[in-house]
Amino acid sequence: MREALFVKQNAEKWKAYEKLQTTNPDELADRFVDITNDLAYAKTFYPKSKTTAYLNGIASLLHQSIYKNKKEDSSRFITFWKFELPLLFYKYRRQLLYAFLFFLTFSLIGALSAKHDDTFVRLILGDSYVNMTNENIAKGDPFGVYKQQNEFEMFFMIAANNIYVSLITFVSGIFFSIGPVFMMLKNGVMLGSFEYYFFSKGLGLQSILVIWIHGTLEISAIVIAGAAGLVLGHGLLFPKTYSRVQAFKSSAKDGTKIAVGIVPILLVAAFFEGFITRHTEMPVILSTCILGASLLFIIWYVILYPLILIKRNQKLNPNARQT
Repeated sequence: MREALFVKQNAEKWKAYEKLQTTNPDELADRFVDITNDLAYAKTFYPKSKTTAYLNGIASLLHQSIYKNKKEDSSRFITFWKFELPLLFYKYRRQLLYAFLFFLTFSLIGALSAKHDDTFVRLILGDSYVNMTNENIAKGDPFGVYKQQNEFEMFFMIAANNIYVSLITFVSGIFFSIGPVFMMLKNGVMLGSFEYYFFSKGLGLQSILVIWIHGTLEISAIVIAGAAGLVLGHGLLFPKTYSRVQAFKSSAKDGTKIAVGIVPILLVAAFFEGFITRHTEMPVILSTCILGASLLFIIWYVILYPLILIKRNQKLNPNARQT
C-alpha cells in the first residue's frame, strides 16, 4: 500500500505506543511484537522514509521499557521463553524448514548408502561400536550400550557433548551458512545409517521405542541449532538494505538467542538418555508416551505456539503486518 495510507491506518496506534502508558509485561511484549512487524513492513517498502526512522525509535523505546531495570529482569526469563524465542521461531521459520529438510535428506542418504554398501555402517559408526552392538544383540540386549555407565556420569557427558555439538553447528554459520549444512550432513548420515543398521537386524521398531525416547528432543535440538547457524549466515549472505556488518550483528544476536534457547531441550534429552533410555524393558505404552509427549512439545512450541502468538497479535491489531 502507499506510505500515506499505511501511516493513516496506524498513526493513532503508534502515538499510543509512544506514550508507553503500561507496565504490564504481556502488553509491552504485544506492543513490541506489533511495532517490530510494522517496522519490518516499512523497511521493506519504504526503507529510507521518515516513517521507518520513526518506527525504529518507537521500537527502541519499547525494547528499553521491557528490559530497563533489575525489577523487570525478574520477568526477563519468562518473557524470553513465553514470547521472544517462539517469535524468533516464527521469524526464521524458513531457516527451520530448510534445516529440517537438509537433515531429513541427509538421513535418507545415510540409510540408502547403508542399504547398498555393507561397509558403510562400519565406516560411519566405527568398527568398535558395530562389533559391540553385534555382541549385545547376540546376548539378547541390543541396546546395552545405554547401561554401561553410571546415570549421572552419562547425563553430564551426553549433555556436555550435545551442547558442544549444537554450539559448533551454530557458530559454523559464520562461514556463509556452509558450516551448519555440513554439520547436518554429518549427523544426518550418521542417524540414517544407524537406524538402517537396526532395521536390517529386525530391531527397527524396538530401536524407535528405545532410542527415540531421548532422540526426539536431541535430534530436534540439532535441527534447531542448524537453523540458528543458517540465521547467523543469513545476515552475511542477504544484508538487504543494511550494511553487511549491521545485518550480521542482527542475525548473530537472533541466532545466539535460538542457540541458547535449545539448551534446556538438550538437558532434558541428556536426562532421558542417562536415566530413562537404559530401561529397555519398560512397557511399550510408557516409552510411546514419553516419545509422543516429546514430539508434541516440539511441534507445539516451535511451530504451533508461535502461530498462536502471531494470530493473537493480528486479532488485537488488525492492521499489523507480519514478516
